[in-house]
Amino acid sequence: MFESTIINSIIAVVLTVLVCFVISTLLPGIERKYIHARIQQRIGPVVIAPGIMAPIKFMYKKSVDVSSPVPGLYKSLPIICFIVVLCILIALTPQAYKIPALSSLVAIVGFLKVEEICYVLMGALSKSVMSLRMPFPDVVKGAAHLNAQRSFIEDISAKRSLRMITYGSFPLYLALFAPVTAARSIFLQDIVTYQQIHGPFLFTVSGGIAAIVFFIGYMIILNEYPFSIIKAKSDVIEGPYMEYAAKYRSVVYLTRGFFMFVLGAIFSVLFIGVPPTVFSLGILVNIAVALIFVFMMGIFSAFSPVFTNRQLLPTILGTTLLGILSIVLGLL
Repeated sequence: MFESTIINSIIAVVLTVLVCFVISTLLPGIERKYIHARIQQRIGPVVIAPGIMAPIKFMYKKSVDVSSPVPGLYKSLPIICFIVVLCILIALTPQAYKIPALSSLVAIVGFLKVEEICYVLMGALSKSVMSLRMPFPDVVKGAAHLNAQRSFIEDISAKRSLRMITYGSFPLYLALFAPVTAARSIFLQDIVTYQQIHGPFLFTVSGGIAAIVFFIGYMIILNEYPFSIIKAKSDVIEGPYMEYAAKYRSVVYLTRGFFMFVLGAIFSVLFIGVPPTVFSLGILVNIAVALIFVFMMGIFSAFSPVFTNRQLLPTILGTTLLGILSIVLGLL
């Protein structure tokens, strides 16, 4: 009986992951086809192109020898990111609630931090050919320093990633802990149970403010305009992703769409009380939330330039204060 329960739980988790992953491959295409293309008054790509056809195409591309001090670790980082996102989704499923260490908000925050740290490592471990032959300013002026350390495009991206980890994503984590003030527990099962009894946290004053903070944090952690300073096309081009090609680029594409869906699932669990599982109609809520977030992000990013520190710092500070207000209201 016990073994049968475990097998059923594993099957439920595997099916949920497969369904969520398949749907996630459509999200980048929906964003580019039905939002960006419509706003920019162009045809846009086929819906399946960004999330399905592009990864398949890159799978058959020839890989390149990256300019990295630790090429093996650099190539493995996109795979680590994908695994981290997968672990977050598994932790959100009801079957994982029997494992307290996995199904707590602390675990979710830890996984998100690992995902953020990967961007820093990507930038720090990449030395792209784009800037490899660029001369130092002092060399141009005739004052060469032979022992000087070169500066690469990815170095700038790594420093920006570290800055975003330090304070940029802080609003998101405040929003994640806002439901804890209502449920008085950091465990996902308790947060879900509380909302099933008292109604979605989203429909409270504290929850409404936290939802706004969560959405801004959602865009920040996805590195989407206007918060895409780590891969701004104007200066660092692709930033940490500069030298990823072939199958590694394919994993990057798949991870982004998957991460978009998983962040929506986090919101569904913490703010609506609906965990992702294929054995419940609640999965439709998870899909709807993911689509709503994609549409909102697409509209917002289509009209936004890349923020510099002059705009970024006040925005993050203001959002952080809103997050603190939400937590205080929840406690009261």
